[in-house]
Amino acid sequence: MTTSASNQPASGGALHVALLGNPNCGKTALFNLMTGARQKVANYAGVTVERKEGWLTTPGGKRVRMLDLPGAYSLHAQSLDEAVTRDVLLGRRAGEPLPQLVACVTDATHLRLNLRLVLEARNLGLPMVLVLNMTDMARKQGIVIDEAVLSRELGVPVISTVAVKADGAQDLLQWIDADQLKNAVPEKKELQGDAAQRVLALHDEVRRILDLAVKTPAVQLARDDKIDAIVLHPVWGLVLLAALLFLIFQAVFAWAAVPMDFIDATTASAAEWLNGHMADGPLRSLLADGVIAGAGGVIVFLPQILILFFFILVLEDSGYLPRAAFLLDRVMGTVGLSGRSFIPLLSSFACAIPGVMAARSIPSWRDRLVTIMIAPLMTCSARLPVYALLIGAFIPERTIGGLFNLQGLVLFALYIAGIVSAMAVAYVAKRFGARQGRAALMMELPAYRWPSIRSLIIGLYERAIIFLKRVGGIILALTIVLWFLSSFPGAPDGATEPAITYSLAGRIGEAMALVFAPIGFNWQICIALVPGMAAREVAVSALGTVYALSASGDDTAAQLGPLIASQWSLATALSLLTWFIFAPQCLATLATVRRETNSWKYVAIMAAYLFGLAYIACLIVYHVAVALGWG
Repeated sequence: MTTSASNQPASGGALHVALLGNPNCGKTALFNLMTGARQKVANYAGVTVERKEGWLTTPGGKRVRMLDLPGAYSLHAQSLDEAVTRDVLLGRRAGEPLPQLVACVTDATHLRLNLRLVLEARNLGLPMVLVLNMTDMARKQGIVIDEAVLSRELGVPVISTVAVKADGAQDLLQWIDADQLKNAVPEKKELQGDAAQRVLALHDEVRRILDLAVKTPAVQLARDDKIDAIVLHPVWGLVLLAALLFLIFQAVFAWAAVPMDFIDATTASAAEWLNGHMADGPLRSLLADGVIAGAGGVIVFLPQILILFFFILVLEDSGYLPRAAFLLDRVMGTVGLSGRSFIPLLSSFACAIPGVMAARSIPSWRDRLVTIMIAPLMTCSARLPVYALLIGAFIPERTIGGLFNLQGLVLFALYIAGIVSAMAVAYVAKRFGARQGRAALMMELPAYRWPSIRSLIIGLYERAIIFLKRVGGIILALTIVLWFLSSFPGAPDGATEPAITYSLAGRIGEAMALVFAPIGFNWQICIALVPGMAAREVAVSALGTVYALSASGDDTAAQLGPLIASQWSLATALSLLTWFIFAPQCLATLATVRRETNSWKYVAIMAAYLFGLAYIACLIVYHVAVALGWG
């Protein structure tokens, strides 16, 4: 089928290249390597799927416009991402010309699943090159790929890349330079035939090509099968998963104690030095009570966040996480979801925003919407500073049974409470939503491998930079704004209360306390909840600023944990912990939900139901705690 005039390749002399591949094949890493900062990101017209376009010039001087297509497992679209990818390759997206070259990026360690998409793309009749990415990892695993045979059987050129190395795309760039595709006019073919027959034929063809071109060590397959016999066992697999999560949260407290004490002592020393060497006045108050007490009070939790992400990265790099999704498919089916929701929900432990965006891969709109709505109930890393502050202040550092840390047990319980709450909400949505047939979860599991030390270091470094940028950006800015609101107007002559009680923030807090007093929140907590809407960890810096400005005399240098422990009841602390299990979402997450659902209705529903759950749960916890004598 010949292209129409509206679907002709891009003009202007640049070669139009589209990167196609499965999720997690290194396609975007290759795109970033080749285009660098010369990128622009927008949404495709009419949908919420991101459109990434970049420009590059090859060593031979050829100008290339590169499009990073959304990850897809098949061109027979089951999700919104796959539908956009299919439509671009078929010329159905208005304003998006047909690519002059399709670069099919594959994971060389995982070709069995990747080749199905390659064969589908080949059948479209577009000029194509197969990019074997992660070839270094394939060699380490003893996988031997005969590129000449692979090229012969597929009928397309085969190029090797390593997207995580600075020179990892040189062969591809040189091939683009040498190939004469700039003036090619591609022809496309519509996808035809019975779907079931096409799938079976594709699998047979993939198996035939792999038998000819790829040799995988039998020892590795036997090893993986033995491990999977335990990891994927319907009982022992779940026990192992629960034990892993339990040990992670134990480590978050046990391993982080020393670096946290060091950061805490450094912060206190900095504030003490500043108070001793600067004249009393607004500038000293801003630096000591605003910047150091606020931002410094959040930085102290960096070790715990890095420990949590260390374990997540290890599990991801080792090949365990897809198995956890497969294992939980049946469990999640009881609440009307599938294992496809596991990865978005797991991403939400880092931040709800990537979790909400990752739900695009879920084919069913209902399942996708429910996953988006419950993603905020997963305990994101922004809650960790709040949890760590309150647990450290109110839960004694005690060993249970000679082995388990009590603080770690409480943290584990908070994470479990978030998960159980999310599943309960999904179950309610299942009971009251439209009945749908549950789609089976099909996935090919990656080989087990030792995590890459380099990848772990890079991942932890990126997470630390992201956290510190938030501290130095939004958290610092909000802390300064809060300091201003808490400092002005000043106390009138003859005032007997701390100056903050007469400030704008103090008046706002006292007004809010009328609503939140039934759940045990004082006006200082109410003040901290407001900037906490921008980023949850700001609540800690806000409390640090508020109490620094509320204190007098020797208390100004007191650490926040002991200070609130002396002024709050245990019932209030438990209520605030409960609040942050359900806490209404930060504004950035709500904005992402608006973009992903294209509706303000779902934003309003999310904000309302989370606030209602948080308030009701806090009301119950607080009054039960008071009845037990903890008030």
